[in-house]
Parts: sequence; C-alpha cells; structure tokens
Amino acid sequence: MKAQLITLLDHVLSDLINQNILPEMERPDIQIERTKDKAHGDFACNIAMMLARPAKMNPRQIATHIVEALPTVDFITKVDIAGPGFINFTLSSDSAQKIVKDVLQSGSKFGKSQLGAGKKVQVEFVSANPTGPLHVGHGRGAAYGSVVSQLLMEVGFDVHREYYVNDAGRQMDILATSVWLRYLAACGETFTFPSNGYKGDYVLDIATALKDKYGDKLRRTPTDVFANVPTDEPDGGDKEQHIDALIINAKSLLGESDYRNVFDLGLNSIISGIKSDLADFGTDYDQWFSERSLMESGDVDKAIEALKASDVLYEKEGAWWFKSTDFGDEKDRVVVRDNGQTTYFASDIAYHLNKFNRGFDTVIDVWGSDHHGYIPRVKASLTAMKQDENRLKVLLVQFAILYRGTEKVAMSTRSGQFVTLKALQEEIGKDAARFFYVLRGADQHMDFDLELAKSQSNDNPVYYVQYAHARVCSVFRQLNERGLTWNQAQGEQGLSRLTEEHEQALFTALARYPELLESAAVNHTPHLLAHYLMDLARDFHTYYNAHHFIVDDVELSQARLTLISAVKQVITNGLTVMGVSSPETM
Repeated sequence: MKAQLITLLDHVLSDLINQNILPEMERPDIQIERTKDKAHGDFACNIAMMLARPAKMNPRQIATHIVEALPTVDFITKVDIAGPGFINFTLSSDSAQKIVKDVLQSGSKFGKSQLGAGKKVQVEFVSANPTGPLHVGHGRGAAYGSVVSQLLMEVGFDVHREYYVNDAGRQMDILATSVWLRYLAACGETFTFPSNGYKGDYVLDIATALKDKYGDKLRRTPTDVFANVPTDEPDGGDKEQHIDALIINAKSLLGESDYRNVFDLGLNSIISGIKSDLADFGTDYDQWFSERSLMESGDVDKAIEALKASDVLYEKEGAWWFKSTDFGDEKDRVVVRDNGQTTYFASDIAYHLNKFNRGFDTVIDVWGSDHHGYIPRVKASLTAMKQDENRLKVLLVQFAILYRGTEKVAMSTRSGQFVTLKALQEEIGKDAARFFYVLRGADQHMDFDLELAKSQSNDNPVYYVQYAHARVCSVFRQLNERGLTWNQAQGEQGLSRLTEEHEQALFTALARYPELLESAAVNHTPHLLAHYLMDLARDFHTYYNAHHFIVDDVELSQARLTLISAVKQVITNGLTVMGVSSPETM
C-alpha cells in the first residue's frame, strides 16, 4: 500500500509540474509513514513541506494542489491536510482486508520486492582469525551478518556472502608454534609453555593429531627450541619478544616444509571447525577468501606499488608508511615493516581493492566495534587508489557479553577461557541464539541472558513468537479433530465481518510487513524485524485470548481462520529471514 501511495503521488506531482501549477524543480524522494494516531488516518506524507523551498511556495498551498489533483481510487476513502502541510490518507476497509488475500496468495513470497534489483552487494562478516573455535562473542556478528544478507536478498539485491580467512601473519604463527610446543610436551619434553601462546584444549587436540600423523619426526629438544629466547615475563615487555623468538626457532628447526605441515594442520583443523559451527548456526557463505592467496597472487605487492605510484607511501627507518593522515586518519600507518614483511593493513588494502575490482556496487564489512578506528585508514587507502570510498559501508557490531546468572563469563581466545558458539547452541538451541543476537541494534551493548533464552515463557521473545505460530497450528488441528474444514475462498469473502478491534490491529500489522522488510534491509537493521514479529505475536495472542475461532457462525469462523492463517504465514516468512524455525507444536 505504501508503494501504491508513493506511485500515486509521483504521478500527481508530474502532472502538476507539466500543467505549470508547480514549477520545474528537483524533487526529493517521497516519504510515506504510518501514523501513530488513527485520528490522523493510516498514512502521512510530508512532501509538501519538502517541496516548499525549491518551489518557493507555502507548503499548505502545495498540499492543497496535490490533494485537489488526486484521482479517485478505491483504496483511499479520505485525504486531509494537517498542520503545516502534512497530507494524511485514510484507507478503505477493503484495502485492509485485501492484505490477507495478498498474504495467502503470495505465500512465502509475501513481503519480497525488487527494490535492489540489478545491484550487487558483497557482505563480509565474522572473518575471525582461525586461531581457535568461534565463541559467543563471534555469534552476534554471525547472526547479524547472515540476517542482513538475507534481508537484502528479500528485497532483490544480488548478495555475495564472504568470510575472509586470515591464514597468514603473526597470529597464525603463534598458533602453529603453540601447537608444536604442545606436540613436544606430548612427546615427553618438559618446559614452561609461553604465557603468550594459545592455551585452549583445542590446541592440545591438534597437537595430538600432529603426533598421531608424524610420530617423533618433528621432535626437538627444549635446549634447541628455547635457544636465545628472551625471558618470558607475563607482566613485562618481554612476552611478545619471547613468543616471536620461539616462532623464529620453530621455523628454523623444522624447516620450511615441516613448519608448513604444522601450520596447515592447525589452520585446517580450526577452519573445518569454524565452517561446521557456522553451518550448524544457519550461517552460510558463497566464498571463503584466503589472505594467503592475496600474497601468492601478488595482489598485496600490486596494491603497494599502486600506492607508491600515487605518492602516498614514504620510507622511514627501513619501513614503508602510508600517509593516512592526509586523508583524516590520526596517524600514518606501516604497510611494509623494516624486515620486509607486509602488515595486516597491507593485506586489507589489497583485499578491499580486490573486492572493488570484482564489480560489487556496494561492499559491506561487518566488524567488531573495537575495529572502529580502522575505518578511516581503509577508506583512505581506497581513495588513494582512486576508488569511490562510498561504495564501502562498515557496520560495527558490539560483542555480546554472556552471563550465567549474575556472573560474567570470561572471554579470551589466547588463554582458552571462553564459551564456544557450538556450546551455546547445544545449551539453548540455534533458534534462541540467533533471535537473541539480533534483538538489539548491532551498535548497542548486549547482555546475553542464558536463563531467559532457555525459558519457555512469554518473557522469552523467541518462544513468544514461535508459540504464536504453534497456536495457529493447534487451532487447525482442533478443526480437523472436529471433522471440520477451512475454506479459504469462503473465508476471504467473509473478511468484511472482521470488525473487532483485535482483528483490525492484525490487518494493520500484516500490511506493515513488506515496508518493514524494505526498511530493515536498506538500513541494515534486522532488530526491526525481530521487534515486528514480537508485535505481531502480541497482537495475535491478544486476539486468541479474547475470541474463539471455531464458532457456530460458519461465515465468521471461516473469516477468522483465514485471518490467522495469514498471520501464521507472515510469522513463518519473518522467522525464515532470521534463520529461525516455525514449530507447529511447543
């Protein structure tokens, strides 16, 4: 209905300009909003006020011209001008009832649109370093990124979902060295494990697999392993130098081939687990993009040369620096260290240039909120390479903080103290986890209440929504048990009988779904969908508690069954977008 009103107003404005009633001018997009007060109709439009300045006319005068030029249409019963020039529309009762027919006719396609048709969007999300299993902190980014992707697909965008695998660099070397040291311990060697190594049980599991595969072939003595390694001081500055020296020794003692075997076993084991956990979580990708491939293809070197050609790199103390302060960053950034190794930033520059060269109209990065300072330098690098930085949108996600009762759960991948995403799903289920993760705006702080997520009560939002779906299903089971049937055609013919306040509220709620879907998609706000479903469920539960659906008045009964069938369909559609199931019994 909203789209029909926009189309109608657009034609009216074109006619008024062609008739010289309004001057030729640049027209803003027409905005239609649902009214908060039914006394002001169903929809309101502020286009008259938006046109006042370019038309150099009083907004109420413009509104009058528009209202007088509106053709008679069957879905509008009343048009008013309010305040400084708002145009309020009251829809006919037939238009409200028509939404039920639209829902049932469209089925799973109801709410979909072609708003983004012809536009390619890449969404990159999670992309956690493969140095350990995904934990509950990563789960929010996984849920948010996958629902944003699905929302964009619902409204017609061609979406490419991608995970960037950081399979090169220092953190992966720390992991490989940690695995090798645990392997040495499994072989019987005795030494103190570095405070800056990865300590989780998963490292022990990989080390065991390494020993099973290679036996004692990779065994070296602690004397050689710790030769010329600085003292490990957890509270001092030497702990970083300590682990870096161990990495150098590991590479030297094992040689390139065996070190790569250790490295790849650790990487592949963790990536395999990440892929499995995300698939179980309902999060799928079109591509897993390797950072190492950027280096092997020469893309990193090409990006650095492009920056040098643009005169935005300079050499200082043997390292190459990007002049990011020229583009608004707080300080310049190293892209090539004094030892010749490229930085993570250099890989990110090459990766984003690669994305842009693949022809996406928009590139969306979903990052943790702790990466907010990274945005200016990445955008600066794109501008320096003569790319349109506005094609990149970075969406920041606050990590979810997990509580058991009132106790906050410690989270650290390096120390191995964390609750995995897999364990979370096993405890509360995929549906509850996904719904809870997108219940708040991604940029808002979130405390994850495990006990609430497991509860079967109306206070649990996912249970509340799913229970509405299950309740509709129970009504139709009761219908069958009584030997009765639902006749959809008869029900649609009797929709005019549905005049109760609760029924009118459901008509309005159903009509909101397509516009809500578009708004949530273009604004990347899946929490709007979660709250819409909660509102729809509340309207249904209120209706369920106030009225009987299977009554002696056949026409009324068929109409009510038709209405709640439409409610069931929209709940299913919305939950499907969120990657949440629609159970028939609970």
